[in-house]
Amino acid sequence: MSEFLHFSEHQLQEGALLFMALVYTLRLRWLLRFKAGKERQASTGLGDTNPRKGFIYSWANVAMPGAMESTRTKPFLYGQFVVFHMGVVAAIGLSFVIPYGAHLLTIRWLAIALQVIIGGACLVGVMRMWRRAGNKHMRAISTPDDYFSLLLLTVWFGFAFFAVPNSTAMGEWHLLTYFLLTAFFLIYVPFSKISHYLYYPFTRYYLGKTMGHRGVFPLRRRPDVAASEGSKP
Repeated sequence: MSEFLHFSEHQLQEGALLFMALVYTLRLRWLLRFKAGKERQASTGLGDTNPRKGFIYSWANVAMPGAMESTRTKPFLYGQFVVFHMGVVAAIGLSFVIPYGAHLLTIRWLAIALQVIIGGACLVGVMRMWRRAGNKHMRAISTPDDYFSLLLLTVWFGFAFFAVPNSTAMGEWHLLTYFLLTAFFLIYVPFSKISHYLYYPFTRYYLGKTMGHRGVFPLRRRPDVAASEGSKP
């Protein structure tokens, strides 16, 4: 291993992580200054829900594809969402496994599983790029950051796929590129739209708390409505 690769796997990653943690700490301090507003109307609904049930349901919404029409009617897109985000978790985890637990990659089934997940995420990234560029509605709501972030994530997945074996038999270029991209992401993400995951707990909490108070969350399907829909030709 060259000194530059060792630096990229250790000191560079540690510095980038500290930078991201600092930025997120400052941002969280700012977010926590805002409290959820008090409801000015009396609670409504059937009385079988409340703000607590509402925000728990709202937090779990991401794992309930049937709760939103956009995912209920387009399960393939939801499948892409799951694979893509599993790939993010796997590729991030890999950046810790290689420098601090490389022996785990000698477990054949684990290495294959990582490559399957990350390779699938890379394929989904290509499909998302094609959809974003080819669909006029997606183009209309896309910003340069959307394209840049998605393209960079897709390339990152590609290099993570080749980095899984943690082998330098064919050179170090793939490992170096993977760790350099990882460090770049750690610094760039807090300032990009990729940081939406930081806001998810806050926005879904406020929404769920309000909807629970109003008797809307958790969503329920009335038996007569479900029966009438099922009887439609």
